[in-house]
Amino acid sequence: MKRVILASLFVCTAFIYGNAQDYQTGIGLRAGAFSGLTVKHFVNTSHAIEGIVSSRWEGIDIAGLYEFHQPAFNTSGLNWYYGVGAHIGFWDGGHKHFDRDGDNHTILGINGILGLEFNFSQAPINLSLDWMPTFNVTGDDEFWADGVALSIRYIF
Repeated sequence: MKRVILASLFVCTAFIYGNAQDYQTGIGLRAGAFSGLTVKHFVNTSHAIEGIVSSRWEGIDIAGLYEFHQPAFNTSGLNWYYGVGAHIGFWDGGHKHFDRDGDNHTILGINGILGLEFNFSQAPINLSLDWMPTFNVTGDDEFWADGVALSIRYIF
């Protein structure tokens, strides 16, 4: 996990002066507390929807987000974004880090997201670093603030 993050940061640093490449859709991997797959699709020039299927604690979580994107730091290809969404998750009972009662859980909740992304002009690749706090409304009513992740996407 640490190697993936370090390698991705190295690649980002190597191309930091590249120009932006606009894209419509990106598909890739997400590495963090909730690791999995991510798909982001722009509905217009500054609004996107993102779907994330991730795994944690021997369970699965499916999140949908609506995001607002803006240029960041007057740097070509660099954008910051924020948004809101919802998730549903399924966990098998008895995992030592998640479950205290041994029961299976289905959770529903709300998500926020705040991140920074970079689009490379030399390659159809997008890197993003974000924080996605989660509040479970049903099933396990807890706030999870550890949703930091690095995503790499192939963009179309």
